[in-house]
Amino acid sequence: MTSEYVPAADTGAVAELAALAKIVSRQRAELDRLRESVAASAVVERAKGALMATTGCSPDAAHEALVQRAEAGNRTLLEECWLTLGALMPTLPATPLPAAEPTAPARETPARLGTAEILGRLGKALLHVGSPQELAGTLHEQLAPRIDADAVLLYRRLPGDGLELVGQAGLDAMLAAQWRQVPPLQRIAPLEVLKAGEPLWLEHFTEDRQAFQLIDEPPGHWLSRAWLPVSADTVLGVLRRPAAPFGLADRELLQSVARLSAGRLGALGAPAEPVSSDFSTAVQSVLDALPGATVLLSPLRTAAGEVEDYRIEAATPGAVDILGRTGRELIGSHILESYPSVAGESLWHGYLKALGGGEPYEGEPFVYEEIVAGVTVTATYSVRAARLGDGLLVTWLRHDTEERQEQRLAELQRLGNLGWANWNLVTRQVNWSSQVYTILGRDPGRGAVPLDLLPDLVLPEDAHALARAVAELARNGRSFDVPFRLRTGNAVRHLRAVAEAVSAADGTVVEVHGFVQDLTAQRSAELALVDSERAILVQRGVLDAERALAARLQHALLPLPSNPVRLHGLRIEVAYLPAQAGVHVGGDWFSAIELPDEAALFVVGDVAGHGVDAVATMAQLRFTAKGMVSTGSSLTGALARLNFLLLHSRDAQSTATLVLARYDPAERRLAWAQAGHPPPLLVRGGRAYRLDRPAGMLLGASANPVYESAEFQLEPGDRLLLYTDGLVERPGEDIDAGLDRLAAAALAAGPATLDALLAAMLAGERRDDVCVLDIRVPVEDEE
Repeated sequence: MTSEYVPAADTGAVAELAALAKIVSRQRAELDRLRESVAASAVVERAKGALMATTGCSPDAAHEALVQRAEAGNRTLLEECWLTLGALMPTLPATPLPAAEPTAPARETPARLGTAEILGRLGKALLHVGSPQELAGTLHEQLAPRIDADAVLLYRRLPGDGLELVGQAGLDAMLAAQWRQVPPLQRIAPLEVLKAGEPLWLEHFTEDRQAFQLIDEPPGHWLSRAWLPVSADTVLGVLRRPAAPFGLADRELLQSVARLSAGRLGALGAPAEPVSSDFSTAVQSVLDALPGATVLLSPLRTAAGEVEDYRIEAATPGAVDILGRTGRELIGSHILESYPSVAGESLWHGYLKALGGGEPYEGEPFVYEEIVAGVTVTATYSVRAARLGDGLLVTWLRHDTEERQEQRLAELQRLGNLGWANWNLVTRQVNWSSQVYTILGRDPGRGAVPLDLLPDLVLPEDAHALARAVAELARNGRSFDVPFRLRTGNAVRHLRAVAEAVSAADGTVVEVHGFVQDLTAQRSAELALVDSERAILVQRGVLDAERALAARLQHALLPLPSNPVRLHGLRIEVAYLPAQAGVHVGGDWFSAIELPDEAALFVVGDVAGHGVDAVATMAQLRFTAKGMVSTGSSLTGALARLNFLLLHSRDAQSTATLVLARYDPAERRLAWAQAGHPPPLLVRGGRAYRLDRPAGMLLGASANPVYESAEFQLEPGDRLLLYTDGLVERPGEDIDAGLDRLAAAALAAGPATLDALLAAMLAGERRDDVCVLDIRVPVEDEE
C-alpha cells in the first residue's frame, strides 16, 4: 500500500485556497440575490406605476391588485408584474420584429412527408434564409404540414440570463411584442432548456400550466409545445393547438431541425473558431496543392454518440460554400452551415456509412443549388467520401462541362428531330450523329454516306436538286438548305438538309458540316391544312350557289309588291325580311289573293329551317293551300290535307306553322284557322287584342290532328296583323313578352306605315326570317 506525499506547506495552502473559494462563492451568491432583489423591486414599482396611470388607483391599491392577480393565476408577484407591463404597453417596441400572419388551423395533408424528405426540403429552403426571423418563418412553413406546428419561436439568451425573441412565425404582433423580452425568472421553459441543454416536451397542458409560465393568449390556445436547444445561447420553440404528444418520429425530426438551424444561425453570425491540430495542418498542406473541391471533415457527436454535424478541418482552394467562402476560409465551419441542403439526403447517410464502415462512399450524380454572383443556379455533382483517421475526406466532382453539353446536344437533336453530320473532303472521313441514322432509316452498321453519294438515298424526282446543291457547295463553298423526300419501307418522309463549307486559305473547300431534319409531321400538317382550305373553298362555293338559287327561287315563288295593294276594300301591306346571319332565305311566306266567290284569302306560314329544302317545302304548302281553298275546301279541311301532305312528303321530318283567313267583304266577316302559329293581333279603337286561337297543332307533328276555326267581324279603322314568329321571338325571352311588345309597338305606331312598326320591333340582329301581312279596314272617308 502506498500513499502520496504532500508537503505540509502545500497542504496549508490548499486549505487556505478552499476557504477563500467558499467565501468568494458565498459573496457571489449574496451579490446575485441582491441583484435579483433590486431588479425585482424595480419591476414591481414599474408595474404599480403603469397600473396607477391606467386606472387612477392609489399605490397601495395597485400593489393589492397585482397580488390578487398573481394568486388568481397561480403566479409569483414578479411574474405578474412582467405580464402586466407587457399587457399595458401602449405601443410596440421601438424595433419590433416583423409581424407574422396568424396561422390557420392545421390542415390535413394527403400523406405526411418522411423525416429525411422534410429535412432535405428544409435544407434547400435554408439557402435563402438571411436572418433569424426568416429562419423562423421557413421552419414554420416546413413544419406546419408535418407536425401541425402553429407557431415557431427562436429565443436568444441575453447577459444576465434574460431572453430575447429574435424570430417568430404564427404569433400576432401584440403577443410577440409582449413576449419579446423575458426576464431571468423562475419557471420559464426556454431558460430551463438552455440551462439543462436537453429538449423539453410539454404535452399535458393542465400540468404544464402549473409548472411553467406559458405563452398562452388566449388561454388554452396551444395545448402542446416543445422547446429544444439550438446552441449554447439559442432555443427553438414549437407551439401546437392539438393536445397530442410528440411521437418518436416527430421528436427525432425536431431534434434534427434544431441541429440544422444551429448550422444556419452559425452562418448568419460569426464563424466558429478554427480548429487546429498537427494532423489537420498536415492534411491542409497537401490539399493546398490539389485542384477541385476536397474537404477534411471531423464528426461532431451528441452525448449519445450520434453524429449531428461535421466540422471542416481542411479544404482545397477550389472548395466553396453557399456564402462564397473558399479554401482555408471554410476551416472551422460546419457542413450544415456551409451546405445545409445535404441534411436528410442520401449524401448524409453516405457520409455516415463511410465513417462507420470504413468502405468509401461513391454517390450517384445529383443536382445541387448554389449561389453564383447572387443568383441561385444548379449544378450536377458526384461525391466520394473515404475515411481518413477519425474523419472523412470528401471530394466533390462537378460533372464535366463538355459531357453536359453533349447531353444537351443529344436532347436538342431528339426534340428537334434532327441530327448533325460532318464530311471531311480531304480525309474522306464522315461522322454522323445517331439521330441522322434514325432520320434516314439507315442501319448504323452500314456506316455513313459520303457527301457526293447523299443524293442516291432520296427519291429520283428530288435527287437532281440535291445533287446540284452538293456540287455547288463542294466547288464554290455555297451553303444550301434543300428539302427532299426519302422512302423508308412503305412510307415517304419529308426531310431537309442544311450544310455549309469550311474552306482553306486558298478557298478550297476542305470540310462540310450541317444537319438533316425530319419535317414529315410538319409537312403532313401543311398538306392537311391545304386540303382543309380547299374543302372549305368548295363548300363555300356550294353555299354561295345554294344561297343564290334559293334567293332566286324564293323571289320567283314569293314576289313582293312594291306598294300597298287594295283587295275587296281592304288595304294590304306586305313585308318579308330574311335573317341577317347564315343562309338569307327561309321558309316564311304569305298569300293575299281573291277567291272565285269574290272572297279574299290571307295566308301567313313558316316552314322550319332555311335553304333550298325550306323554300321547296314553302312553295309546296303555299300553292297547295291556295288551290284547296280556291276550289272550295274549308279552312280546317285545308289544314288537315296540308298536314297529310307534309307527313308524306320527301322530307317527312319537316314541320310548319300556318294561319289561314277567309274574308267575306259583303258582311266584313273574317273566318280563320291556325296550325301552331302565333295569334293575329287586332288593333281597334286605341286598344290591341290578341285573337283567341282556335285549336290546331303545327303541320307535320301528328297524323291525327284536330283543327277548329273562329270568326269575327271587321270594323272600319281596324288593323289586323298576321305575322311569323321571327317578329316577336327573342332568345331567352318568353313568347308572351314578345307579343306584349308587338301590341305596344302597334299602338305607338298608330296609322303609320308597316316600316315604322318593323323598325320599332326589329332593332338589332335577327336570328329568324320575318313575314308580316298588315290588313287595314279603311274608315268611311277613305273608301
